[in-house]
Amino acid sequence: MRTARNHIAWWAFLVHRVSGIALAVFLPAHFWVLGTALRGEAALDAQLRWTEQGWVIACEWALVVLLAAHLAGGLRLLVLELMPWRNWQKTLATLAAGFALAAGLAFALAR
Repeated sequence: MRTARNHIAWWAFLVHRVSGIALAVFLPAHFWVLGTALRGEAALDAQLRWTEQGWVIACEWALVVLLAAHLAGGLRLLVLELMPWRNWQKTLATLAAGFALAAGLAFALAR
């Protein structure tokens, strides 16, 4: 069992699963913030000013990385399901990780 956890595909699975759970945990908070718009423009503006704190910005960056990792992992799974297995698919897992980090870096630099 230990050798399976050293395989790149296991790590790709783990990142995809953890990122999916983290995104599911984030969604209620996201809807709560959007719901402040129903209380008026002033309430939404106050909530948006709160999001300008450094730790919130860092969390936004982590969220973008998680979203990119989940997207890349999902695309990798589609390739696994729809195409015959090849050794180059290990490279897809590495590219997925690189894509996630690049998306997070682009988001961080654009801010």
